[in-house]
Amino acid sequence: MTQTFKSDFLRVMSERGHVNQCTDLAALDEQATKAVISGYVGYDATAKSLHIGNLATIMMLRRLQQTGHRPIVLMGGGTTKVGDPSDKNEARPMRTHEEINENIDSIKTVFSNFLKFGNGATDAIMVNNADWLDKLEYIPFLRDVGQHFTINRMITFDFVRRRLEKEQPLTFLELNYMIMQAYDFAELNQRNNCILQMGGSDQWGNIVCGTELGRKWKKASLYGLTTPLITTASGVKMGKTVSGALWLKKELLSSYDYWQFWRNTEDADVGRFLKLFTDLPLNEITRLENLKDTEINEAKKILAFEATQLAHGRDAAQSAADTAKATFEGGGGGGDLPVFEISSEAVLVIVIMIALGLAASKGEAKRLIEQGGVKLNDQPVTTLDKTISATDVQSSPNGAARLSVGKKKHALIKLVA
Repeated sequence: MTQTFKSDFLRVMSERGHVNQCTDLAALDEQATKAVISGYVGYDATAKSLHIGNLATIMMLRRLQQTGHRPIVLMGGGTTKVGDPSDKNEARPMRTHEEINENIDSIKTVFSNFLKFGNGATDAIMVNNADWLDKLEYIPFLRDVGQHFTINRMITFDFVRRRLEKEQPLTFLELNYMIMQAYDFAELNQRNNCILQMGGSDQWGNIVCGTELGRKWKKASLYGLTTPLITTASGVKMGKTVSGALWLKKELLSSYDYWQFWRNTEDADVGRFLKLFTDLPLNEITRLENLKDTEINEAKKILAFEATQLAHGRDAAQSAADTAKATFEGGGGGGDLPVFEISSEAVLVIVIMIALGLAASKGEAKRLIEQGGVKLNDQPVTTLDKTISATDVQSSPNGAARLSVGKKKHALIKLVA
């Protein structure tokens, strides 16, 4: 985007690649130059952690705070009970009140590394929409809010049209999600003087509903801003892997695996991801993204370190980098690799692969071995009945056998202490 902005907020957001659509860029730019503005992103509590697919919007909140404004993290204690249908072809599973609260408590810690919370003018705050959605009375809600939504408009949204075209069920409960999210925006405007909602591009319809409700119901000037859907250069949605979600909590995904994900970034994505997911200066990013051939690997290591440092802390990032160096350059075993312990009894390689998540099933483990993709101490495993014994471990470098699946997955086999 070549547009010139007066506010540091939109200038940085634009330079970093975060701007996709905005309800009124000029007016938002003007507001951001006049005073501290408050902006929010909502997150439903569908799991114990957010994942890399949520990282772009977390970074939007970070940029908002870095440029002198106040970020609001909205936890969807209420909306999670309904489930956002906008990116789904079927209804989400219903979760209990207890499950949702447990997930919220777990998710809270994700933000502490990205945002500064407190009572200052630009300090981040976290709120829960269950505080107001759970208390709504049905008839007053319909009269006050429902009158501002037409079915004619609601069925034009992509997710509604997609469900209807495929003759897939769309429940009345799900259809209410966009109304609830719009109500959140109006409520946050009244409670916290919030004028901006941000989100991924798939949330554009929901965000527009919120700005329109605020205008019609509360006569408020509200703004919506989305970041592009992040896909890799090869067209894969950010964070989508065969093995499942790439969690932001290190309790669910090790710092080494998180570091390794970024290290394996495609060459064409390095510059873009450095802008979106790190705080490196733009001139340094320009230098790194212009590296050629094998030198681009150094840029990938810097991306991996900087991204891991933000999510897990500097010590964890350094430990992951040291582990990778020992694993790939030194031929040894790094301390952050997953470990399988054996005693005197030998264990099948296939069993170890499944236990450590190097293969999802026996069938996959067998295929990987048959295709020559499994190595023990850099030597191919050629038989399906291959076992690892105490002798194998004791004779290995540093007293630990290294099991590798392909070029990216590694684990250590050690003797029980």
